[in-house]
Amino acid sequence: MKNTALTHIHEKLGAKMVPFAGFNMPVQYEGVKKEHQTVRNAVGVFDVSHMGEFLLEGKNALALIQKISSNDASKLAVGDAQYACMPNEIGGIVDDLLIYRLKEELYMLVVNASNIEKDWDWIEKQNNLNVSMRNLSDVYSLLAIQGPKAVDALQSLTTVDLLSIPFYKFEVGNFAGCENVIISATGYTGSGGFEIYCTNDEVAQIWESVFEAGSDYGIQPIGLAARDTLRLEMGYCLYGNDINDTSSPIEAGLGWVTKFNKEFTNKEKIETQKREGVKKKLVGFEILEKGIARKDYPIVNVHGDGIGIVTSGTMSPSLNKAIGLGYVRSEFSKFNDEIYIQVRKKQIKAKIVKLPFYKG
Repeated sequence: MKNTALTHIHEKLGAKMVPFAGFNMPVQYEGVKKEHQTVRNAVGVFDVSHMGEFLLEGKNALALIQKISSNDASKLAVGDAQYACMPNEIGGIVDDLLIYRLKEELYMLVVNASNIEKDWDWIEKQNNLNVSMRNLSDVYSLLAIQGPKAVDALQSLTTVDLLSIPFYKFEVGNFAGCENVIISATGYTGSGGFEIYCTNDEVAQIWESVFEAGSDYGIQPIGLAARDTLRLEMGYCLYGNDINDTSSPIEAGLGWVTKFNKEFTNKEKIETQKREGVKKKLVGFEILEKGIARKDYPIVNVHGDGIGIVTSGTMSPSLNKAIGLGYVRSEFSKFNDEIYIQVRKKQIKAKIVKLPFYKG
């Protein structure tokens, strides 16, 4: 079990620690609902240093990224970030990731913690272009500082004008006394904020500075459980739940990050799916009766026939209703279609709704 550079701080704060993607991670501090509302209404700090960071450098770095990514990274200027997925050769997804263009020929890929080794091997296998690859996952730490008061809480720590960083852009500058920190206006919560990339030996200093600067704004540490409820309210996919090696980008509703104006792995099959349609689709649903959907619960029609499976589900703290994501046969995927979640021997009525669940 790996620790992040902040594990000792989480333990000191009384966090409940759990194994996650091979790391000892804080799942909650004061309770999921309270932490969730802190991010929606004020500002919260997540230690997500378990995520992986790869640097790709050289004149062919863009060509390699174009080959492995569903999205079009040629659109990225220096200072831009992009969400994408990496298709595999059988129509599924190796991983979803963020792509940062740090310099003209230098890119950073941010991948899921559980897939670091798999992703590295996959990209290395595709790298017949002599691109320099460096795995800095064990060197870098990552803080996600999320919520509507993030700018106010953090501005005193940097000369970078945080308000001037648009969504999915980033700046590199001094932050909390540390140089060359990446300050990225990205996140996984739908409540705004920043992601801070720094080295492991800098992160404790940055953590302490952030909490000191944010003390007047209700800043609190937030665990992975609230991160999950926040992302689910936005309908964001979680790898291993809503997308995996067998779900295609088109089935998963990721057509918006799948660009067919360039070549990439398995383009032909995915383009055929886009053109001809798919047999199953990932949908959002809200439950109309008492009950909560959980991962792997069956989804059935009014006659009790199986039509799909739940991939994520929770009681939404913001909406005070049970929500979820799941794959259903395409003929049952229209908005307001009624479906039923099989909870043990009972079938609970739900309906398909438009994402995101939480509109802000």
